[in-house]
Amino acid sequence: MQVLQVQLEVGPDPAEVGRARRWARSRLVGSGIGDDEPLAETLILLISELVTNAVVHTGCPAVLRMLFGGGGGGPGTVRVEVADASDRPPLQRHAEGEDTNGRGLELVDGLADRWGWQPEGAGKQIWCEVDRGAPAVVVQDAPPRVVVQGGEVCEPPSCVFTNAPGLA
Repeated sequence: MQVLQVQLEVGPDPAEVGRARRWARSRLVGSGIGDDEPLAETLILLISELVTNAVVHTGCPAVLRMLFGGGGGGPGTVRVEVADASDRPPLQRHAEGEDTNGRGLELVDGLADRWGWQPEGAGKQIWCEVDRGAPAVVVQDAPPRVVVQGGEVCEPPSCVFTNAPGLA
């Protein structure tokens, strides 16, 4: 199976998030995912949230990667990875009411088919996967389910969160 990987270095400035979105949108179109596809908007939102988290919470540069045609879901899967220099695990907060912050990983959990994190070098990588042919999953007020292959519950530093039916 052929996998296409593209990557972008992102500076520590929050303005870089917009540049990452524009870059990602052009790469999605180049991979055959049209601007008008719901998948494109979902992926751009996921990228925006993951890059924002990396830049805002670490204050350091990050690396955005997109992999087309691979990942845990098979050949139709798009995988997004954001690596940063912090070794702190991601913290999924639960925003209240009209809070304007704290929803990033909740959005990732609700929109991605799978997501997780793992150590990478001196820092970490947060990743998510979206299966191109999968129907949209809407999750409201659901806690993340932590699983790994084989259905065993995992502990940091390497966790996989999934919205796939039957895995809880």
